[in-house]
Amino acid sequence: MRVDGNIGGTVDGTGGAELAELDAQVDAAERAGFDGVWSTEVGRDPFLPLALAARRNPRLQLGTAVAVAFARNPMTVAATANDLHHLSGGRFTLGLGSQVRAHITRRFGMPWSSPAERMREFVAAVRAIWASWATGTTLNFRGDFYEHTLMTPMFTPPPNPWGTPPILVAAVGARMTAAAAESADGLIVHGFTSQRYLTEVTTATVARGLAGSGRERGDFTVTYPGLVATGDDERSFAAARTAVREQIAFYAATPAYRGVLDLHGWGDLHAELRRLAGLGRWSAMTDIIDDTVLGTFAVVGEPAAAGAEIARRFGGLVDRFTLYTPYPISDAARRDVITAVRGAG
Repeated sequence: MRVDGNIGGTVDGTGGAELAELDAQVDAAERAGFDGVWSTEVGRDPFLPLALAARRNPRLQLGTAVAVAFARNPMTVAATANDLHHLSGGRFTLGLGSQVRAHITRRFGMPWSSPAERMREFVAAVRAIWASWATGTTLNFRGDFYEHTLMTPMFTPPPNPWGTPPILVAAVGARMTAAAAESADGLIVHGFTSQRYLTEVTTATVARGLAGSGRERGDFTVTYPGLVATGDDERSFAAARTAVREQIAFYAATPAYRGVLDLHGWGDLHAELRRLAGLGRWSAMTDIIDDTVLGTFAVVGEPAAAGAEIARRFGGLVDRFTLYTPYPISDAARRDVITAVRGAG
């Protein structure tokens, strides 16, 4: 199991995306021993930090986790991903997510319909565009949501010597998970996921989707940004637990993620958190995330113990684990977690 980190985030403890900050984050990821870094679209463009990281570090794998697909179109995404894959020497992974209806229609002003079917077609369109660039064949993609039928020599990039990047799709529900397994190269599991949900729901859905596309599990990458609460001392450890409780409360109040709670018999928790969110009682929401819920949706412990627990819970379930730490974490703590994961494996 590979262990990754984040850069350029605004909710995951990695700070901002200014040039000097990003350089420091990439250097810190290298010192910690991460295998790769991911950039997400939360208050920042997800692609730009990776362009800087590609030039800064020659080893780390790079990916978006995630870029919002439906805020864009397949042609623009294909071009940006192609450039990043070339710039990084073949180290880029395109991670796409759908977001939810309100953000797509009201924040981005883009159409929303049939998200799982639209995502399948988006992935197919990106691949058709890449194939046209690589082989010189006529671009003639006609789908229900996207149509790309014009590609003139002036706007055609040369074949990428590194080929095309893998495409991963983020999913929570069964339909989008199935879409990922049927059409993409991998799955980005949502951070609000438990070991039980991964085992009983996600893994089974992936298996069915892969069987339908004639592939095996070894042909497919599952990456999971898992919440981790840890620290160097009791003060930092307590702050980490509070920050993770806040993040769990936010996710658990979101209707799209209720199915994860329902599996554990915690549907009433979702209803109460929704009620409190409607009243703006954010601190009260955090207070009702008890230790059982915290320990179900996050790995909690001092760094070495947390690393061992990550390996125990998720080894064999996921191929890449990203430390999701919505609070500042020291280089030493991250290094100790990574060392323990690898030692347990």
